[in-house]
Amino acid sequence: MNATRVYLSPPHLGGDELSLVQEAFATNWVAPIGPHVDAFEREMAARLGVAGAVALSSGTAALHLALVINGVGPGDQVWCASLTFCGSANPIAYVGATPVFIDSERRSWNLDPALVAQGLDDAARAGRLPKAIISVDLYGQSADYEPLVAACERHGVALIEDAAEALGATYRGKPAGAFGRCAILSFNGNKIITTSGGGMLLSNDQRLCDEARFLATQARDPAPWYQHSRIGYNFRLSNVCAAIGRGQLRVLDERVNARRRLNARYRDLLSGLPGLTFAPDLDHLPGTRCTRWLTVIQLDPKNARATPEELRLALEAENIESRPVWKPMHLQPVFAGCAFIGGGVAEELFMRGLCLPSGSSLSESDQDRVVTILRHHLDGGA
Repeated sequence: MNATRVYLSPPHLGGDELSLVQEAFATNWVAPIGPHVDAFEREMAARLGVAGAVALSSGTAALHLALVINGVGPGDQVWCASLTFCGSANPIAYVGATPVFIDSERRSWNLDPALVAQGLDDAARAGRLPKAIISVDLYGQSADYEPLVAACERHGVALIEDAAEALGATYRGKPAGAFGRCAILSFNGNKIITTSGGGMLLSNDQRLCDEARFLATQARDPAPWYQHSRIGYNFRLSNVCAAIGRGQLRVLDERVNARRRLNARYRDLLSGLPGLTFAPDLDHLPGTRCTRWLTVIQLDPKNARATPEELRLALEAENIESRPVWKPMHLQPVFAGCAFIGGGVAEELFMRGLCLPSGSSLSESDQDRVVTILRHHLDGGA
């Protein structure tokens, strides 16, 4: 194994990050506050057309705060998409609420709006509505928000959009991160843009943003001494990380376009392989555009000549990173016994799916390495 490592989705820096970080050091603003934090929040809010944004230490922290400021606590239910990373579900446990997991729809792989609508109607009749619903924009594809928003508004349930994987996407002309009562972003190193580690809470209710910012800064009361009347959190993003984020935001469109080109090239080079299909999207809807954060393939066990795990191991043997589709939360040992609404869609997607190297800096030659291995195992290299 002498070939250079190909990563699934590595950071990809632009041209301005270093100068912005140097400015933070030159002015000695290296603390968890500062002018880059303020500017990053303003610039992101303007980009997404929302009233306010709060830069935080991670997307998980943002989701934790979103639950807190929406009054979620012990005894409450929170419904959450099952097909997601654990960071979408763990904050439900942080606040002492009970998770209920919802299956995916096949046409977007996201939260099934029909299941949500029917489930909320049933819960309302039983007098057991959830306090909030967490919808996840999976692999760069926004959920189908028109029916989801309608169902939540009909029952007065807070909708929280987990757009950690979808910054740069749009749904019916509106950016991912602008839906629901609150939304969250992640700037982890594998996302389309990164701050090395970090996240953001967004809302069109400025009061919610103000409360989140207060709680994220240890809930310090306005007094000359350190006084605290509520439990707070140390969740603020550093000024240095925010400087990186500002530089990254300036190249967001370039990064999205690069990933979409990679996806299109994968589709072209892998076309015709028996049993292989790609993750669907909602790009046919007006004003809707998936970012293709990760290119994900599905293998039909009846027709494909290899399993996802066989392909993953074959790629790893050539120093190429790939990854299974998210294991659904209702199948995770830590959430054993939690309620699940739906059928077997999320489980099937997990069993049949594989995420391919999708970084915006991936070269055509490295992409060709991936394609050669897949074609060799799926059709003998023909």
